[in-house]
Formats: sequence, C-alpha cells, structure tokens
Amino acid sequence: MKLYRDFTSQEEIDREYNPGPAVSDSAARIEGWTARSAAARASLPCRLGVAYGPTRDEYLDIFPSAEPAPVHVFIHGGYWRRFTAREHSFVAPPLVAAGVAVVIVNYALCPAVTIDEIVRQVRASIAWVRRNAASFGGDPERISVSGHSAGGHLTAMALATDWQGAYDLPADTLKAGLPISGLFDLAPFPYSFLQPALQLDWGQVRRNSPIGLSPPPGIPVTVAVGGSESAEFRRQSAALVEAWTGSRYLELPGCNHFTVLEELERAGSPLFAALLDLARG
Repeated sequence: MKLYRDFTSQEEIDREYNPGPAVSDSAARIEGWTARSAAARASLPCRLGVAYGPTRDEYLDIFPSAEPAPVHVFIHGGYWRRFTAREHSFVAPPLVAAGVAVVIVNYALCPAVTIDEIVRQVRASIAWVRRNAASFGGDPERISVSGHSAGGHLTAMALATDWQGAYDLPADTLKAGLPISGLFDLAPFPYSFLQPALQLDWGQVRRNSPIGLSPPPGIPVTVAVGGSESAEFRRQSAALVEAWTGSRYLELPGCNHFTVLEELERAGSPLFAALLDLARG
C-alpha cells in the first residue's frame, strides 16, 4: 500500500526526510553553530529575549544595524521539535555588516504545542516586528524573511499569511522571502519518525502545507536547497517553485542539509547574495 507518493513504508520515508543520519558530521555542524552563535552575541550589539507573545518561548533576538535598516527575520529549523533561536545567532554578523538588521524568532516546540500554534506564533512575531521595527532602528517598510528546514516551511507559511485580514497590516508586510531546504507538503510526516512528536492530523496537514497556498502577488521569493540533499528535499523545493508562480529555484551544488545553511555566513556565496538582494529590495 502506498503511504505517500511511491513510498510504501516508514523506512523509505525516513531515509528521504531524516537528514541527520545521512550526514556524518551533522552533530559537529550543530555544535559549530552553537559556538559561533555565542560568539556573535558577544561581539554584536543585540537585544535578547524580546517578548512578542505571552509565553516564555515567544521571544526575539534582535541584532540592529545602521539606521534606518532593512529588517531580515530568520526562522530556525529543527523539524518543529528541537533547537531555539540561540543556536542560530551565527546568521546575523554578515547581514549586520551589510547594513541589515536581523531578528531571529524563537517559538514553542512540538509536542508541547501543535504546528498550527507554531505557525501562529511565527506570524505574531512578524506582526510585532512590523509594528516595532523603529524601536531598534529598522525600517517597517522593508521586512524580509528566511528560514531553514522547518524554518523554511514556516517562512513559506509567513509569506502566505493574510496580513490584512488577520492582523490589520498591509498585504505586503513581508517584501520578500527565502525558504531554505524547506518542507512544503506535510503529507509524508504522519507516516514518519516525526509523528510521535508532531501528532499531525489531516486537517493540520492541509492547513499547513504551503504547496496549496500562495503569497500575495508580486512578492519576490527564492526557494533554495542543497544540491547534495535527498531527492525528496530537492523535489519539495522544486514543487513549491512550480506552484508559486514567479518564484525562483536556487540549488547550491555540493551542499547538504546542514552545510547549506552555513552558506549564509559566506558573504560571497550565491545564497548570501540572494538573501541580501531580497533583504535590500
């Protein structure tokens, strides 16, 4: 019996969607992120733990730049069930040096909350940024968003938000987006190793699959993925580009699911160039 597309077992799905075991140094990569993030917080002016909602997990780490700066919001990954904003401060230094303020979003994790609630928190964080950007020298008219892995999914969900109807904000609150190695069709995950933590039902799958949604017209979107990632990660990114008319596909040769994010630290990389172009507008 087929579970998802041509997959007939959890083992087949997990091989495509569990990147940690497929990358021999994944744990060391994450340790490096943590160390470089601590160094970034020590070296850059920052406002840490700024609340955007009522719970302890709803906070932002803000790295200002020269005023008035375009604002870039970054959403961390971890398959909606691990990590925090603090392991991802390392994405800030190159952007701040280029004159872009950086806001890194923290959110509650599954299974304590559902993916519905995580999406709501991310949207609420961006609404806070729009309304409060001037408080840290940011330009509320120039807000872009990116995220990695589950953060790539949340980036797409943020881009597909009805900002006018739900938040009384301009439809183009987000001026551009860059999902990196994201998940845009959640249908395989009820059959995967993630289900005990995610506890997805089919209503959540439908509501939170960006492949069936769309951003406001005219919003520039680049969908990035590593060239050495699994066939399914690459297919999901290509499928979103096909579904979202006008978006652009960017494959980073030789990058796996972990090293692709580190391309944001290299000011000369195609991924950083794409992000900076989107952030500056």
